[in-house]
Order: sequence, then structure tokens, then C-alpha cells
Amino acid sequence: MRIHELGHLVLYVRDLERSRRFYRDVLGWDEVRGEVPLPVPAAAFSSGRTHHELLLIEVGSAAAAMPPGPRLGLYHFGLKVGDSDDELREVVHHLTEHGVDIKGASDHTITHSLYIADPDGHEIELYVDVIPTEEWLADPSLVFAPIRPLRL
Repeated sequence: MRIHELGHLVLYVRDLERSRRFYRDVLGWDEVRGEVPLPVPAAAFSSGRTHHELLLIEVGSAAAAMPPGPRLGLYHFGLKVGDSDDELREVVHHLTEHGVDIKGASDHTITHSLYIADPDGHEIELYVDVIPTEEWLADPSLVFAPIRPLRL
């Protein structure tokens, strides 16, 4: 067996409409819509790479909040938003216009990354690749280079 790629991610959310607006209107992800009724309140999103990369399932306002700090489960997921720091600067401007708090910014040598949270607290890394694939394939140690503060 061999994994070819990460296909999709499914997140439980408290309020589907609030999360739908965030992923569609703030992050600009295209929603996949259909006429088939779903057994649960849900919404799917795709960049066009596959049928859906993100599925949101509403669990309601009584759902337990994610505990802060280190815990089992998902830490964050990454979304590539471009190929240059100029594009990442545009993302900073866009997030600021939409009132999204940037929780961190890191230079990972191979990527430059911003960290935000969705309305339910799922952490999201928004990144650009800054080293060509051939370089880190030739020297995999670049993937584990020390993390430095990002200077945009």
C-alpha cells in the first residue's frame, strides 16, 4: 500500500452557517453544492483538485469545546495560498480586512507560514512554498530545519 495524497479533511463545527461563511467568504474556498439532501447538516469545499478537500459537519452549540494546549487529535492543517511572500503579504491584508487574528508567523525554510483559527478554534496554517521541491527532495533535512520568526 502507498498513500498518494491527502484526500480530504472532515471537521465537526458548532454552527454550519458561521463556518461555511468563514471557509467560503474569508478563505475563498469554493463550496461544492448539490441537490441531494444530506442526513446531517454539512458543507463541502474544493479547490478543484478533487471532489472535496474539506467537509464540515454541524454538531451544534452543545458540543464540547476543544481543550487548549497539547492534546490528542488534530493540531492544525495547512492550506497553500501561493508561491511568494508577496502573495502571503496579500493574505495578511485580506485577513486583517476580515478581522481574522493572526496567531503566529513562521519561517520553516521550505515554507513561510501564517497561523489562524477558524470560528471553532481549529488551527489553520496558511503557507507559501519558498524552496523548490527538487531542493528539499535532494536534501530532506531542509524539512526539519529550525523554525525562525517570519519577517514579511
